[in-house]
Amino acid sequence: MSIAMKPWLTVIGIGEDGMAGLSAAARRLIEEAEVIIGGDRHQQLAGDVTAERIAWPSPFDAMIETMQRHKDRRIVVLVTGDPLWYSVGARLLKAIPADEIAFHPQLSAFQWAACRLGWSLADVETLTAHGRPTEQVIPYFWPGARLIILTAGSETPGEVARLLEARGFGASRMTVLANLGGPHERRIEGEAADWAKNDPAGDIPAFHTLAVVCEGTPRPLLSRLPGLPDEAFAHDGVMTKREVRSVTLARLMPARGEVLWDIGCGCGSVAIEWMRAAPEARAIGVDTRSDRLALAAQNAEMLGTPKLTLVEGAAPEALTGLTAPDAVFIGGGLSRDTVAAARAALKPGGRLVANGVTLETEALLIALHGEIGGDLTRIAVERASPVGGLTGWRPAMPVVQWSFAP
Repeated sequence: MSIAMKPWLTVIGIGEDGMAGLSAAARRLIEEAEVIIGGDRHQQLAGDVTAERIAWPSPFDAMIETMQRHKDRRIVVLVTGDPLWYSVGARLLKAIPADEIAFHPQLSAFQWAACRLGWSLADVETLTAHGRPTEQVIPYFWPGARLIILTAGSETPGEVARLLEARGFGASRMTVLANLGGPHERRIEGEAADWAKNDPAGDIPAFHTLAVVCEGTPRPLLSRLPGLPDEAFAHDGVMTKREVRSVTLARLMPARGEVLWDIGCGCGSVAIEWMRAAPEARAIGVDTRSDRLALAAQNAEMLGTPKLTLVEGAAPEALTGLTAPDAVFIGGGLSRDTVAAARAALKPGGRLVANGVTLETEALLIALHGEIGGDLTRIAVERASPVGGLTGWRPAMPVVQWSFAP
């Protein structure tokens, strides 16, 4: 039996109404604190208290060290809204055990924005562009979708507007909500096409929340489900085609926060769809050709996965030192050594999928299936295409797929 430790660190969410909006318990903790850590805005909202004030240092690891130094004092960290919703709480929990921290949440920016707009929060995509590439919101563009986005500053609405306009959503309605819940609350509205041309950054407070109603019917529509059209990717003709890609990703099973190795990634289609399919999913693409890695980087930017990691080199040597994967796809450079390295690196519950189109790779996959087990599938796709003045079926090269879950 373990004995829970009394929390030595208190994290309090504070809103635009300052101390008046806090619970009695949270107010008392701030009033009795010996050390208060927070940004200038948070310190001002906390009012007139006697604690030592410490501003956020950079980098963030220095903040952890600062907190640890004051562990024997009554220490309070002030943040905006809910400390565990795209805020500092998640980072603190990576360094400090949960039973050593007491959280006191306030209404989040998402809740405030949804209430001001009359939106059901359960029906809204809650996203962030704060401290992250703005392009990460792209996979959520869909006709009628409602997005609430935490922003990085006054420039974010213009950036989002240009992303919407470039993808056929220029008619989208955008609303900036600033100082929510405070005496200086502001609301600024516009259309993405207008804001894309005339960036409104000069009129927008640095601290705000952005709401978007996506309007438009772009062609093609790009779902977060696997199986994007081949033409959605820039490629040199060598890629995992749409139907095979769908089956491949079904076997790989993207999940929140998990890591994929895409070996022989080419233009990055499998890695990109993996990242689009699950929140915070990550992928590392490995390829021997720099020109194909350049295409993968271009596609990642366009399709909303700018955090795709790309490594130039040949497997299995290039796999050394990479973050351990939850899933591995081998689309090129298949060999026994690469399979062995991938199997050794997989986390418990991991999945491995390998595709082959040549007789040599087919023979190797059949042999691996016989030795190791798993599932062996042959995928044949035919597409209708013109035959003279009529239409007929034109077969693609069949793909042999071996999938294995240790």
